[in-house]
Amino acid sequence: MTSFVLIDYENVQPKDVSRLNGGRYKVKVFLGAKQAKVAVDMASALQALGPDVQYVRIAGDGKNALDFHIAYYIGRLAADTPGAAFHVISADTGFDPLIKHLAAQNISCQRWKLIADIPPASGPEAGSIGRAR
Repeated sequence: MTSFVLIDYENVQPKDVSRLNGGRYKVKVFLGAKQAKVAVDMASALQALGPDVQYVRIAGDGKNALDFHIAYYIGRLAADTPGAAFHVISADTGFDPLIKHLAAQNISCQRWKLIADIPPASGPEAGSIGRAR
């Protein structure tokens, strides 16, 4: 199963991305229009993922602008990759209604505050739908 990790870098700047190593995840890091810098340690760690990581810098700003971009990408990727699982890294509880809606559509999506919170792929929650933490 393909798993996507979508990082709300405007809201959370992960310190440890080691859980993403090993080719299990496709990663998208969403940056606000005014964010000019990414921590070197994080950029270096993500660079090791090669083509499995992409930075998405949004052009506009405004309330929830970045969140709408993440929602768009989840929809697009869900349509292009049936059966994919999504992990949103954000402390923003505004994603929770979307996650609940996705669960009703049988799309696996969880929100985590930390990358380290993502359960191992073989864990009991690997296929859970609609969970927010």
